[in-house]
Amino acid sequence: MSSNESFTLIVVPDHQQEVKRFHLRKVWIYRLVAAVGLLVLLGVGLAVNYFVVVADASENPALREENLKLKSELAVIREQLEHVKQTMGRVERFDQQLRAITLLSDPQRNLAMGPTEQQPLSPSGENQFVRSKDAEGVEVLTAKLDKVSAEATRLEQSLQEQQAFFQNQKSLLASFPSVWPARGWVTSDFGSRLDPYTSERVMHAGLDIAGPHGKEVVAPADGTVVFAGLEGGYGNVLVIDHGYGIKTRYGHLASIKVKAGARVKRGDIIAAMGNTGRSTGPHLHYEVRLNGIAPNPRKFILDEW
Repeated sequence: MSSNESFTLIVVPDHQQEVKRFHLRKVWIYRLVAAVGLLVLLGVGLAVNYFVVVADASENPALREENLKLKSELAVIREQLEHVKQTMGRVERFDQQLRAITLLSDPQRNLAMGPTEQQPLSPSGENQFVRSKDAEGVEVLTAKLDKVSAEATRLEQSLQEQQAFFQNQKSLLASFPSVWPARGWVTSDFGSRLDPYTSERVMHAGLDIAGPHGKEVVAPADGTVVFAGLEGGYGNVLVIDHGYGIKTRYGHLASIKVKAGARVKRGDIIAAMGNTGRSTGPHLHYEVRLNGIAPNPRKFILDEW
C-alpha cells in the first residue's frame, strides 16, 4: 500500500455554501486506530490494577487482625504446654518414687520401667525440646504436643500398672486374718501341750479362746466359706478360704451363721462360741492354715485387746 493513498471526506453544508473536501491519508487513520486501541488497553489494565489494589487494601487489615489473633493463640498454647510439661514432670517423679517403694522397677517383673533415661536439662531447668520462643511456630508446637502425648501415654500405662499392684495389695491386706475372731481369754496357746483327755503331750495347732456360750465369732478377714458342718472332735466347724493360700478354721461352735459358698467381710458375724465336740467348756478353737501348714495365729493378728 502506497503512503500517498488517502480517503476523501466531503462535507456538504447547508444554505448553498461551498462543499468542502478533506483528504485523509490511510496511514494516519491506521495510526490513529492503533493509538486508540493502545489507550483502551492501557485504560483496561489500569482499571484492573486499581480494583486489585483496592481489594488487597481491604483484605490487609483482616489479615493483620488474623495474624495477631494467631500469635495470641500460639502464646496461650505455649503457656499451657509449659504448664502440662511441669505437671507431667511432677507426676513422673511421683511415679518413680512409687516404683522405688513398691519394687515395681525390678526388670524381672517385666513391667513398664518408666523413663529409661532422664531428659537432659538446660541450665534453666527445662528439658531438651524447649527452644527459643522467637523461633517457635506451628510445626515446633506440633512436635512438642506429639512428644507430650507420647509421655502421657507412657505415664498412663505406668500408673495403670501401679494401680493394679496396689489393688492386689489391698486385696491381700483384706484377706490377711489380722484381727481376733472373738474376744475372751486364751486358755490354750499354739504349740505343744498336754491333751486334756489323754494327758499326753500333743501339738496344739491353734488358739483356744474361752468366753460365754453363744458369744459372737467374727471373720478376721475377707474370704469365702468353704466348709460349714460337723467335723469329729471339733464339733461344729467353719472353714473360710481367704485366698493367697490362707484358710482359717473355727471349732466347737454352738451355731454357724453362714453357709458354704457365702462371701464374708472382715468383722462379719459368722458363728457363735460353743461347747460342741471334745470340749471341756465354751470356747473357740481357732486355726490359721498357710498353704496347708498351721503357723501360730498370733503372727497374723495385728490388733491387741
